[in-house]
Amino acid sequence: MSETARITPKRLMLGQVSICDGCCCGKIEKGHPAVPVQWLKQEWKVRGLLKRVHLTICGCLGPCDVPNVVMITSSEGTQWLARLSTQRHYTMLADWAEQSKDADELLPLPKELSEFSLMPYREQSPLSFEGQLVFEGHR
Repeated sequence: MSETARITPKRLMLGQVSICDGCCCGKIEKGHPAVPVQWLKQEWKVRGLLKRVHLTICGCLGPCDVPNVVMITSSEGTQWLARLSTQRHYTMLADWAEQSKDADELLPLPKELSEFSLMPYREQSPLSFEGQLVFEGHR
């Protein structure tokens, strides 16, 4: 593979929504709000989102000191959310994904979700492969 070659899948997505359902997120026995995993899977299927805005229900995304973490990734970078606590929050996320699919681009997240924005990383130099910038969209 050449230095500038990249692996490209047959079907390009607009983005990916990863919902934490790990050690802490959604664990009502630990006092955290539930994550409506089955509802999310059904909504993504019914709304025809799976091929455009991929949904991943995953184990721990970290950071574990805040519950109900969501990570949205695209070619433009990563947006983190945390402390989603009501069905309305997850409905807004599904509505946003559907509107993005219909627009054929990731739209800005609903303003109401901005209060849940999370920055889990310290500032540091961008990662690279032998001098080649990896996260181009982040700077």
